[in-house]
This record gives sequence, structure tokens and C-alpha cells, in this order.
Amino acid sequence: QVQLVESGGGLVQPGGSLRLSCEASGSISSFNPMGWYRQASGKERELVARITSGSTNYADSVKGRFTISRDNAKRTVYLQMNSLKSEDTGVYYCYMSVRGGLYWGQGTQVTVSS
Repeated sequence: QVQLVESGGGLVQPGGSLRLSCEASGSISSFNPMGWYRQASGKERELVARITSGSTNYADSVKGRFTISRDNAKRTVYLQMNSLKSEDTGVYYCYMSVRGGLYWGQGTQVTVSS
């Protein structure tokens, strides 16, 4: 059983920053890929960033503004979001790939608005 618990969402003004956290528990290892998707109202869920044991990947729309990292000792993945824009608004979901299956967190709302 794998559980993911997200935190760190909220309301921020354009140009501001937020850091999302996702803590994992259960039968996992530091080699399990993890990442973040987001879903804006009325749109499909899209990949924002992912991290494996050796690399990171980002959506073009967030490159240079978002940074994904992980602390294996804390079983936590982070998403540092800087220079936020209104189009970054949405529900952010953490995921982890374990033995071919995907596990999801409950989602955390990020709203970028003045």
C-alpha cells in the first residue's frame, strides 16, 4: 500500500512563489519515479515535472520557473514554483510510479490571482 500526502498549496499573487510537498509512505524505494501533474478547471490533467533517480523533466510552460527535488530520507518530493502566473492555477497532484502502477495524492489547490 502506497500513500501520498500533499501540502503547500494556497493563494498567491502573480510573480510570487509557493513550495509544494508530497510525502510518501508504504512499500517504496528512492528509485521510484515521482512527479507532479496539474489540472486546471475544464482542462485535462497535464504533467508538470517528474524526477527519477538520475534526471528531471519539466513541461515547457514551467521550465526555468519550477524546480522539482526529492529528499529520500524524508520520502518527500518537492515542487518549488517561482514567478507564478495566473495560468499556473489548478489542482496539483503528486504521483509515484511503483512496480508499473501509478499512485496519486489527493491534490492541493494552487490559485494565482491578484
